[in-house]
Amino acid sequence: MSQGSKFPLFPFSDIAGRAAYFEAAYLKQLEVNTALEQRIAALERQVALSSKTSSRPPSSDGLKKPPAEKRTQSLRGKSDRKTGGQPGHKGKTLRQSATPDHVINHYPEICDACGAALSAIMAENTAVRQVVDLPAPPPPEVTEHRVHLCRCGQCDAVTRGVFPAGVSGPVQYGPRIAGIASYLQTYHCIPEERLSLVLSDLFGLSAVPATLARLIGRTADRLHPFAKAICKGLSGPQVAVKHLDETGFRVAGKTQWLHVICSPLLSHFRVSSRRGDLLTGVSGLVVHDHWAPYFKMEGVQHALCNAHHLRELQALIVIEKEPWATEMKTFLLDAKALADTRTDDCTVGAGVMCELLQRYNEILTQAVDFHEAQPPLQTISDAVKRRGRPKRRTGHNLALRLQKRKAEVIRFLTDPNAPFTNNEAERDLRMGKVRQKISGCFRVVRGAEIFCSLRTVTCTARKQGWSVIETLMKPSDQLIAEMRLG
Repeated sequence: MSQGSKFPLFPFSDIAGRAAYFEAAYLKQLEVNTALEQRIAALERQVALSSKTSSRPPSSDGLKKPPAEKRTQSLRGKSDRKTGGQPGHKGKTLRQSATPDHVINHYPEICDACGAALSAIMAENTAVRQVVDLPAPPPPEVTEHRVHLCRCGQCDAVTRGVFPAGVSGPVQYGPRIAGIASYLQTYHCIPEERLSLVLSDLFGLSAVPATLARLIGRTADRLHPFAKAICKGLSGPQVAVKHLDETGFRVAGKTQWLHVICSPLLSHFRVSSRRGDLLTGVSGLVVHDHWAPYFKMEGVQHALCNAHHLRELQALIVIEKEPWATEMKTFLLDAKALADTRTDDCTVGAGVMCELLQRYNEILTQAVDFHEAQPPLQTISDAVKRRGRPKRRTGHNLALRLQKRKAEVIRFLTDPNAPFTNNEAERDLRMGKVRQKISGCFRVVRGAEIFCSLRTVTCTARKQGWSVIETLMKPSDQLIAEMRLG
């Protein structure tokens, strides 16, 4: 090969050598081009994904109006029912009160017929209308505690009175202010700066953000035993079904992880530096999104979130146009409709279950056969170095996962307690992401721990049917005694 040339020098007579060389070069370049085309397709698929075809939140879809064909990609099937509340639905219509706080009577003054003056002697009530409004926010109440000295009449000794528990400073904010501040900051994700303005505008309080942060921290410390009791209750056998999930959380300039374990009556949040830092000692049935470390938990049964499967299948339907994905999506929705019609303590009959399993297996066999008949995916490194296991397509991986985890996918059919989705945990985690979007991050670990502790208390209070603000004012031992596990 000459210096500076990319091609070897062949004798003029070696035509076969020249042909073999250029044929090998052409084949190698063809492989590289194929790998590049597949990479472009993968990137185009990534761009095409949305909240309806992946686990991305709807906020990631952006403000651009989607095409008409994508606006109809709902995971819900069509229904003959009209929009709005259905018959039997308990609404929250504003209704008149039987005991109004104020009554104002309106009498006519002049007769409409002759113009004569009227009196209220012959008045008759014909119609009632009520206006519901809030009173003017009251100013803060100041309670002064005075400690006195008393002299004993028997021994002439002087005894000093004692301040109540919690009254420790010359002047301080009371438990209701601390409860309202904790409620607004933790449950509604209002930062301390704006929280100070809210309390000033509504109640005339002049609490600065630093003072509010201390109040909220003390409330979290006081309720920490209750938060621990919630975690213990969720881990034990009294709660048959546990929902698990996690999400990234920025704390002190690093990526941490917000973990949640919850049930319809309880929620517990915690932050950890490792995503795989899972709770130990958990029993019963755990519902999650098939993240591999969850399967390392011992002494539990697993149920997978089929909302994730439906979104993944929808992506295969819309982007890759794979026919088996439509059949599997229809199967899951049909199975859910069947499970919804049974009573709480009833499982699907053996005959029906056998037919469902056969249908499930046939769909996945079709999917695996379809993908194994496709040419293998190639990366540029594969084309050049030819090493490593061939890369699988997204649909192939999903089909193999559904095949391997069949028992966990259809757990909602075999176990009456197993839900179809993991939406319980998804809903609990949502406000954690909202908090991060508003404030960006937690500057210190202490702030994240306070948020988790109070979020545990407020979410559980809401699920228990308690007043959230009153809950934040109560002692932990009282809340533990009143807590329902199932």
